Amino acid sequence: MYFFQSTQYDLVVIEDLDRFNNAEIFVTLREINSLVNANLRGKRHIRFLYALRDDMFVNTDRTKFFEFIIPVIPIINSSNSIDKLLEQGKRLSLDDRFDQRFLREVSRYLNDLRLIQNIFNEYAIYVANLETENETSLDVNKLLAVLIYKNVFPSDFENLHRGKGHLAGVLRSHDRYIATSESRCKVEISRLETLVDQGEKQLPNDLTELRRSYAMAIVEMVPEGHSRVGLNHSAMISLSNLANDERLEAIMGASQLLTTSIHGHQHHLQVGNLQAKVDPHRTFQQRKEDVEKKSAEFRDSSLKQIRELRAKLGNLRMTKFNEVIRENSDEVDGLFDEFGDGADLARFLVLEGYLDDTYYQYTSLFHSGRLSPSDNKFLIHIRGFRTPDPNFQIDNPKEVIAAMRDEDFSRTYVLNVTIVDCLLADPSSYGMQKKRLLNFIATDFAGCETFLSSYYARGTAVAALISGMARTWPGFVAAALTSPANLMHVAHIMSHMSNADLKGLAGRHPAISNFVSERLADILAQGVDVPAERLQPLDVEATDLAAVEAYPGVIRVLFDGGLYELSIDNLNFIFRVVLGIREVDRSGEQNYTLVLESGSAPLLAKIDGRFGEYLRNVLLRLPNNCRESISTIQRVIGRADVEVESIAEFLEMQSTSVPTLDQVPDGLHATLFRIAKIEATWVNCLAFIGSSNYDAEVLTSFLNRPATLRALADHQVPDGDRAAPLRKFILENDALSEETYSAYVKVLPRRFKVFPQQLSAAKTKILVEQNTITFSATNLLHLSDDPTLGIAFVTRNIAEFFEAEGECDLADDFRQNLLEADIGDENRLKIIQKMDLSLLADISSRAAIVGRILARTGVKIDNLGVDAARAVIVNSQPLSTQITLFNMLQRMFDDQQVRDILRSLPDPLPDIKPGFSTPKIEGSEVNLEFVTWLKDRGFISSWRKGTLFDDDIRMSMFRK
Repeated sequence: MYFFQSTQYDLVVIEDLDRFNNAEIFVTLREINSLVNANLRGKRHIRFLYALRDDMFVNTDRTKFFEFIIPVIPIINSSNSIDKLLEQGKRLSLDDRFDQRFLREVSRYLNDLRLIQNIFNEYAIYVANLETENETSLDVNKLLAVLIYKNVFPSDFENLHRGKGHLAGVLRSHDRYIATSESRCKVEISRLETLVDQGEKQLPNDLTELRRSYAMAIVEMVPEGHSRVGLNHSAMISLSNLANDERLEAIMGASQLLTTSIHGHQHHLQVGNLQAKVDPHRTFQQRKEDVEKKSAEFRDSSLKQIRELRAKLGNLRMTKFNEVIRENSDEVDGLFDEFGDGADLARFLVLEGYLDDTYYQYTSLFHSGRLSPSDNKFLIHIRGFRTPDPNFQIDNPKEVIAAMRDEDFSRTYVLNVTIVDCLLADPSSYGMQKKRLLNFIATDFAGCETFLSSYYARGTAVAALISGMARTWPGFVAAALTSPANLMHVAHIMSHMSNADLKGLAGRHPAISNFVSERLADILAQGVDVPAERLQPLDVEATDLAAVEAYPGVIRVLFDGGLYELSIDNLNFIFRVVLGIREVDRSGEQNYTLVLESGSAPLLAKIDGRFGEYLRNVLLRLPNNCRESISTIQRVIGRADVEVESIAEFLEMQSTSVPTLDQVPDGLHATLFRIAKIEATWVNCLAFIGSSNYDAEVLTSFLNRPATLRALADHQVPDGDRAAPLRKFILENDALSEETYSAYVKVLPRRFKVFPQQLSAAKTKILVEQNTITFSATNLLHLSDDPTLGIAFVTRNIAEFFEAEGECDLADDFRQNLLEADIGDENRLKIIQKMDLSLLADISSRAAIVGRILARTGVKIDNLGVDAARAVIVNSQPLSTQITLFNMLQRMFDDQQVRDILRSLPDPLPDIKPGFSTPKIEGSEVNLEFVTWLKDRGFISSWRKGTLFDDDIRMSMFRK
């Protein structure tokens, strides 16, 4: 009251009260205005003028409250704030240094003129203090951004100095987002590698389907009942295997094919327009090229993306702060929401790169030789003999390095990620410091493990650090492999060293290749991006492919490069996963056949290059691998780079035998026969005899086998001069069993002229029994030690014997034995005529034999004397034979000689003499002849035949 009573003022201007957002203030002021005017009692009228926002009162309340309202047109808003910014720039003569685009874009977030003026006023002060003479390296746009942040978010700016606040939270998220980006890249690389791997697998499937379509077209043209097709008789293919046979393309190009049925019927098939029937516009070759081209284009495109992602992954830690945050913008939404109404401004400044982790350069005084508080804190720590954490923040590493002592670089103090980055980034300036660093790590590698773990995760020069250690420290690889963190060390060695360096490293330290081969899955599980191509220079041999199945790119490189151990498990994995073969069970019985049928060039190259290892580690370790195909077996035995013993072991496992020796190296001929894995044919035996690897004992053993005997016993041995060695081998082979020898001699196509000299009696007997040797006096003489064989020999060659008998020096004992042989009576009579019959009187057995022959034939021998005739009659058996002979020869004897013979014959013939006896003999023609001449010559008086009860002949004697 006193103020207005003592002055002449009649207008009070009140502004900025709207910031309290409280309308009750204006009610109180209105009451004060009324009290003042009431106190002046009309002398003058005091008016209160309020400057406030329209939204202080709801709806129409303001028109009732105020007596008069004057609208004020705004000087600045988001649409013209750029003009005010430019005005401020001109006012301070700064407009030529600012990025006009930045000013235009940031102006959209500034609509307070006083705020803009204050920002530029502070800018003028900051730039004058931060930029000294000759130092104008500061980014004026970033400085202006920091000052905008300072004025719009003053509380957060103060917190930033203490590492707190909303912006500090965004800055702290950098490492997390780097890791997220790395993970995203790795996942995408893995996805692309999977697609490439699937494409590689799909290509054979696509080609197989294409081949099947053409094979089916051929099958449809083949006559019913025919099961094989080919270009000629020697190249027939089963219809069931036509699509997989490599000769299909040749068949499709032919105009005529030959088909055969299971019964051997043949048919000529015209297929000139075959390919046009399947596709009238393109040939098989064109369609095949299209499939391969499509696959190649997809592979190349995917591999290009993988290379780009790997390059990005390697540079992520050097990527600008805003680019890292922008890649993870979805995850930082919550952080920017903390800025409240200014969230959009904060997002703009950060994501556009105007506000980042270099803010400290614009918030405090800095020039060359100056340290940030964090830098100074680091130096205080090491001067107090305390080693800071490897991730301790250093803002100005060059200044820190300059402030460190030389000996600090040989202590744990140097183990800071930022400092090491700086040393490795500028080796020309920090050669001595870098050398000390590397020497220190070499002397205390175990003590540096924590630092190395941090540096691997956050360092930007990991490649330079690893290369430096590998180059200057010979024991680096050994230390890395024996370290508890060996997997991480090796993963980073593989990730960051070049292919050339890795190749040299593996050459000097083979242990690293062995380690990677055995622990590859564990190394990949470390999460370090290891380009699959890095496995090639290391020349690894992965021991367990299944363990890295989750890394298709790695699998593809390992498979294509043959970088795996040849083992049963690895091959089963390749069949199932890499080649997509459905018949994996066959790998246990036909492993190599399955390999060959796959047609996989990388797999075939691997096995061909290391076949000995494949044979030992796979084929010979599969207990049921006994059903390999003939062509596969022939391929194995054709290997000149494998030990014969291993091939023999493989062949012994097989249930199938090699059909011929045609494609078998000479060195394996004896082996095949020794283990009986050659088909038992005389052709093969003959080929073996002609081989440089021929072994008679081996062939003998082979021929003695029961299975061989069963196979050959019904097949004749080849004839002709070329097969003579085989026939001679069989004939002279005393080592064959008797059963075997007999069977093989039986199928000899021709007889031989002489007996083998060193053959056993049993084998000689076989030759005689089978009449294998032609007759000659010499051959008969060869059998002289065994008369029985001689007799058998003559018996089987009786005609030849009589022709050569004059050349044979034979005793009558031999002829006697020959008479008992089965040679026919005609031949016996010829022999008897050659005998000295005068000896019959002294050799009763011979006389008996001759007697039986004479009696049987009824032939009288001219040179038979009386004594010999008597001996023949007396010694023959039975009585009927004796009587027959007596009838034949009785004219040779006088009466007394007859009586003597009668006395020497069996009863009742000795009773034929004068007296009262009536001898009786059987009634027969021979006996009738006998009694007739006895009566005629007066030896009996009479005879009569038969009575009422019998048919016997009774003789009556003279009384005296």
